[in-house]
Amino acid sequence: MSEPLPILYSFRRCPYAMRARMGIVSSGIKVELREVLLKDKPAEMLSASPKATVPVLIATDGTIVDESLDVMLWALGQNDPEYWLSEEALKLVAHNDGPFKAALDRYKYPNRYADETINRNGQRDICAATFEDYEDRLKRQKFLLGDKPSLADNAIFPFVRQCANVDRAWFDAQPWDHLHQWLEHFLSSDRFDYIMRKHTPWKIGDEPLIFGV
Repeated sequence: MSEPLPILYSFRRCPYAMRARMGIVSSGIKVELREVLLKDKPAEMLSASPKATVPVLIATDGTIVDESLDVMLWALGQNDPEYWLSEEALKLVAHNDGPFKAALDRYKYPNRYADETINRNGQRDICAATFEDYEDRLKRQKFLLGDKPSLADNAIFPFVRQCANVDRAWFDAQPWDHLHQWLEHFLSSDRFDYIMRKHTPWKIGDEPLIFGV
């Protein structure tokens, strides 16, 4: 009998779940992938993590990891063959997950913040300021922290993609040639193609879907 694998509840199009899957693939660890429908989340996932957001990882020792960055750190803490981890990377990710994501949410979903005075273009300007910083970095080097991808690039690009897709014509028209090339590097990669493959939502009794290369 094969050894049980960690279980990863995921949703293909969620940027948080995307980066968790990127971290797992980089680490070389294999997991059982369980794709979920956000409108019909399985009871097994909700029992493991009542906060009901993806991703949720259940380690083989029963440990529950239900924050996307923590899933990346869990995987890379066991094996980091591409040397993604650094304190500098974590600082960039903290900005992405804090001020940038707050502005992105208000730019993409202004109707969700009806109790606030939302200037949608003003929120986009906040996102653009971050992109200006990335562009400046990428003029000097191929990736955000050097000439090789790091945790920062792989934890951040799904959110740049999400922001770009709110108004792709606007994003493409900005003078951010290096940022555009950087994003395309990830979106056209074999790894992104792998993590974005479509899977039928999981249900009890399904044959385990092994994820990881």
